[in-house]
Amino acid sequence: MQASPSRPLISVEELAGLVAGEDCSVLDVRYQMGGPSGPDEYAAGHVPGAAYVDLDTALAAAPGPRGRHPLPEVAVFEEAMRAAGVRDDLPVVVYDDWAGRAAARCWWLLRWAGHRDVRVLDGGWSSWVDGGHPVSTEPVAPPLGDFTARPGQLPVLEADDVLDFAAAHVLVDARAPERFRGEVEPVDPVAGHIPGAVNVPTGANLRDDGRFRSAAELAEVYAAAREQETAAYCGSGVTAVHDILAMAVAGIDATLYPGSWSEWVADPGRPVATGDR
Repeated sequence: MQASPSRPLISVEELAGLVAGEDCSVLDVRYQMGGPSGPDEYAAGHVPGAAYVDLDTALAAAPGPRGRHPLPEVAVFEEAMRAAGVRDDLPVVVYDDWAGRAAARCWWLLRWAGHRDVRVLDGGWSSWVDGGHPVSTEPVAPPLGDFTARPGQLPVLEADDVLDFAAAHVLVDARAPERFRGEVEPVDPVAGHIPGAVNVPTGANLRDDGRFRSAAELAEVYAAAREQETAAYCGSGVTAVHDILAMAVAGIDATLYPGSWSEWVADPGRPVATGDR
């Protein structure tokens, strides 16, 4: 399905101009599963004026039967965004050091909650540093923002509707191919994928330098999604949004299944597939 025109990405050069003019809110959401500590990385250096946002506490609720990273409570998310200085009338730029996989989660949540101007820094923190742009080690306590969450502005897919959706439309699994096929499962208790899903790992969205492919290239990656309704899932609902962001770059709308694989396998009665299909 074709999306309305948007600019979901921003270059480091564009961000440098906005930062110099203090014309946006910048959120640092550095996070990698099993990787370095986001707060420590932020303290060692960040985009000047950027406020740190913790994925586990601000962008997700506690793990449980709805998955490892269920959507956050609306009030918690709104409070975290206000504490980070997010305003309704000011653009927001989000970055990470994971090729946009964590930043995309914040991008999606802000749009789902009604913010109209949110973009992800293409290439993330490494591109900012490699471009020779200034780095700050000063902690940031921005003025309290006035962002008001209006949830439901983007669609979500519930577990009870997943199989019917996959049978009638396109359900994308954003995990690595070996996890999709069920050959390995390093995180969740069951290996495999949701029956009917197709695999588009997040790496397919990126060039060798960690930036996103062009809109034309991504339109080819997601060719089937141009003709049918599409939803995406991953392990816990975080990296699936990387595929949704990539589709947005290509002008394609897609739905998130927030619970993803970690919610799906929490119920042993739900079917599981292995192999390439």
